[in-house]
Amino acid sequence: MTMPKQDLDTIRAFQGLEDGRSPVRLQAALAVGTTPDPRFIDKLIERCAVEPDFYVRDMLTWALTRHSASMTVPKLIDELRSARVQARSQALHTLVQDRRPASMAGDHAGASDRRRRRGGAERLASSGHTCARR
Repeated sequence: MTMPKQDLDTIRAFQGLEDGRSPVRLQAALAVGTTPDPRFIDKLIERCAVEPDFYVRDMLTWALTRHSASMTVPKLIDELRSARVQARSQALHTLVQDRRPASMAGDHAGASDRRRRRGGAERLASSGHTCARR
């Protein structure tokens, strides 16, 4: 029995995100962000917490911003409570990066999703989380 091409691509992307070579991880993050799929959100956030390469982390952040804010923002806010410093730092960085003008939000996002996306940092501030206080 053969697997559908989409399933094989998904498996390859998951494996690529964990590869020992940073160029492979970078390419996998680019691929995941190019064709957003909610199945990757948890893995992208998980990799942000442990990724040693700055450029790969930046691509992971970009890939997360390509997904629906309604699916990513709550998970990123939860990540702010992580015991890992890098996880908290990268989650905050991603939340800030996600404050794009509606014209740049991507054609996959509807108007209401763009409003939620712009409100990610405001929700973070209103959540009472300690890193949001000034």
